[in-house]
Amino acid sequence: MALTTITDPIAILRSHFGESMFAASVVPIRNGRLADVGSGAGFPGLPLKIIVPSLQVSLIESNAKKASFLSECIRELNLVGVDVLRSRFEDLEESGSEFDFITARALGGYERLIRWAQRSLASGGALILWLGLNDATELREESTLQWQSPVPIPNSDRRVLLVGGR
Repeated sequence: MALTTITDPIAILRSHFGESMFAASVVPIRNGRLADVGSGAGFPGLPLKIIVPSLQVSLIESNAKKASFLSECIRELNLVGVDVLRSRFEDLEESGSEFDFITARALGGYERLIRWAQRSLASGGALILWLGLNDATELREESTLQWQSPVPIPNSDRRVLLVGGR
């Protein structure tokens, strides 16, 4: 199953695992609840769970094949505290539970995500986005969230980590 366009193992480690884990050095992700929106192949949610085992992770993926893949990864890796929500984030019922962290990597449609995050983030929570510098600049100007300065992602020419909260 083709889940990413990158096929070189070293590039996968650098681009997918490395960029995912980089967030833990920028945001103090220690424990709590994380929603990975548009999880796809499990990035950044699964690598963050691996380095922060106490983290409770919800992988939100609407594509059935990708959701099945994620469930199989969780089973094979014997991960506890990870669930797959086969849904679009906008369609998730408000359950009253909030997330300490919401992540999205290469998702697009950030305006809808930000509206959802404002309802779904716990007080003091963080929305963490992997995106291009131009998108980060535009979001910081147009969004009502409080944004930190974009943090350049190592070994990337234009991509940054953008962290915001209510």
